[in-house]
Amino acid sequence: MKFFKLPDLGEGIPEADIVKWHVKPGQQIKEDQILVSVETAKAIVEVPSPQDGVIAKLFVNEGDTIHTGEPLVEFANEEDEDTGTVVGEIKQAAEGEHEEDEFIIGASPSTSRQAQIRATPAVRALARRLNIDLSTVKATGANQFITTEDVERAARLNSVLGSQAEPLTGVRKHMAKNMTLAHQEIVPVTLFDDADINHWAPKEDMTIRLVKALAKACTVEPHLNAWFDGERMARRLHKKVDIGIAVDTPQGLFVPVLRDVANRDEADLRKGLNHLRKDVEARTIPPSELQGATLTLSNFGTISGRYASPIVVPPTVCILGTGRVRKEPVAINNEIAIHKIMPLSLTFDHRAVTGGEAARFLQAITTELES
Repeated sequence: MKFFKLPDLGEGIPEADIVKWHVKPGQQIKEDQILVSVETAKAIVEVPSPQDGVIAKLFVNEGDTIHTGEPLVEFANEEDEDTGTVVGEIKQAAEGEHEEDEFIIGASPSTSRQAQIRATPAVRALARRLNIDLSTVKATGANQFITTEDVERAARLNSVLGSQAEPLTGVRKHMAKNMTLAHQEIVPVTLFDDADINHWAPKEDMTIRLVKALAKACTVEPHLNAWFDGERMARRLHKKVDIGIAVDTPQGLFVPVLRDVANRDEADLRKGLNHLRKDVEARTIPPSELQGATLTLSNFGTISGRYASPIVVPPTVCILGTGRVRKEPVAINNEIAIHKIMPLSLTFDHRAVTGGEAARFLQAITTELES
């Protein structure tokens, strides 16, 4: 092949950011030698070469976004061949070659870091001199062109704030898109309650107890273990309970999925969750392990916070948030006692779930935790 294009990195992964090139033009490489490390919304992935050959050209720079089917590298002395993964002609002009240079690669410009950047060579030169990343500048000129004033305004803002805006990449960019989608589609309502967990053993596995409580609630009120398609106004109820567990990392939020929790014992669930967390921290978790949750658990209380309004991400219809366990006085048989209390916050999509269904679901969780 003459061109090697970004392969399919997994279901639902349409793009990746170039993290590091491991080859350069003119270099002789072998089949399966690592060409480039890319960051998807899920993990860091190393892309190997499909063949022996000499690298003639790299099509994208470190930090750029590339979409599945767009060319990564060109091999020297190869017959021109269409691999069938890209429709149309791919063009990449040199900077300053055209006054209306947009630096768009592929057919999905809205998600590329360089997408929709319209600026004349003079404006680009000014941006370089002022150390301004044009992908962070809001265009006010005709036809979405970036003007001299736009660049100077960005430079003044950077001077005042002492820093430059950085485009989101990888996991954080994916999170931002999901939150935008949730804000546009979901009709959220949040219910709050407390669970008295004073009877728990000192070393009780809190996360697994919550997982099992969610599984139990799904048998009491199955309408929350569902996906909802707002465009088609269709709901899909799930027989299995697959819980997405929110995991906070320095790179951003990951939500690995713990499968079939209703039919697994606590020891097996803990082993599975430890394995998922390990893979998340190492950025080696397969994309398939981050997809397909039927509902979500966010145990933010391990850090801080009592109640919250956690975000439901389509197509799921609910998320349970658990706050920091506290001690407080409670009335037991008309006597005051100090008990451990766990705050609960259940957000549900009111398009697909009624208030009664959500209340019964939360009641079932509380009952299970207090049993």
